Amino acid sequence: MRRQKTERVTKRIVILGSGTGGTLAANRLRRASGEQVKITVVDRDDDHVYQPGLLFVPFGLAAPEDLVRSRPRQLRRGIEYHRGDVDRVDPDAARVYLRDGTVLAYDALVVATGARLVPEETEGLTGAGWRDTVHTFYDYDGAMALEAALDGFTGGRLVVNVVDLPIKCPVAPLEFCFLADWYFTERGIRDRVRLTYVTPLDAAFTKPVAAAALAGLLAEKGIELVTEFNTGEVDGAGGRLVSYDGREVPFDLAVLVPLHSGQSYVDRSPGLGDELGFVPADPHTLQAKARPDIFVIGDAAALPTSKAGSVTHFEGTVLTRNVLRYLAGRPLDTGFDGHTNCFIESGFRKAMLIDFDYDTEPLTGHFPAAVGLPLLKESRLNHWGKLMFSWLYWHSLLPGRDIPGISTRMPRAGKHFPVTADH
Repeated sequence: MRRQKTERVTKRIVILGSGTGGTLAANRLRRASGEQVKITVVDRDDDHVYQPGLLFVPFGLAAPEDLVRSRPRQLRRGIEYHRGDVDRVDPDAARVYLRDGTVLAYDALVVATGARLVPEETEGLTGAGWRDTVHTFYDYDGAMALEAALDGFTGGRLVVNVVDLPIKCPVAPLEFCFLADWYFTERGIRDRVRLTYVTPLDAAFTKPVAAAALAGLLAEKGIELVTEFNTGEVDGAGGRLVSYDGREVPFDLAVLVPLHSGQSYVDRSPGLGDELGFVPADPHTLQAKARPDIFVIGDAAALPTSKAGSVTHFEGTVLTRNVLRYLAGRPLDTGFDGHTNCFIESGFRKAMLIDFDYDTEPLTGHFPAAVGLPLLKESRLNHWGKLMFSWLYWHSLLPGRDIPGISTRMPRAGKHFPVTADH
């Protein structure tokens, strides 16, 4: 009797975005699944920018061209790359529609299109003074323009302002202040520059212990801190920030972190995103709330954690596991704990390190164990850790490899936890 031949059905995974999250997710999925799935990655252009490096460009510490590499060349062999703009996702039909007419059907979709800057949403921000006395280092062109502006700045009031949250890398505006303090000291004009950090928060940072440490560092460096300032208008011609409650902060040079949102196609995709265009998901499985066959990673996600590269790396392990578990009809892993790890460059070849998760705020101690990098303390070791991250990004994080000694879950060893009444 002739044995009936069975045809193997190849599952289709479509990944929207080939930034940090999309690239590492594609590479991890490819390595974990082999030939059992077809993986297609979509992005609007071919330039992958190492975004943490933009912080260093205005101070002449990084060459812009060194931060850019080819998107498709970061993907493992066998992954299909499609260059094109996403028009919309139809979650009910499990299809992605691109503006070039391509329609991609999927068995699992990974949203990894990050966050976009929307400076036009703040009155006056892109008006008079834009790219002259009003700048941002949060995109490639802005970082280059700001380098020239800082080089020509000889004194006055420099204001660094976060318009509103959420933003990519929440510590980066503080790092800019610390590096500006170093930069003007090196140029011998620090006494002619008044540095001011303006934030909508009621403290220097979102977490109390870290906020106190960072506020202390700002004070030590003579950087003024203005809190609870909700920027409603940027008057570039008049050199002033105006809050919704009428307060004003004058400036000679302003460095702003504009409002962020998700990508515009999310708004055209029924039920996919929230009012800001980010994609709500289960905080532990990364499965989108819109549909069980959709997952989200990185800055595109509406999760109660930082939009930072380290978060995306830690999400990658759980996301990869869950996409494949979903396709196999198995229960999902609930293992993502919001683990966040950030180096905070503080100038003069020193840096701080914070490590936290959904339930634990940044604490003092050491990372990743009792013997390791100091937490919430300036050190040369942390500075070198910050610089080393660039190499790890291209050679470990993007290829989807694990970093030896660094687990997905936040390590508890080495941290100084507060003593409670029960202990």
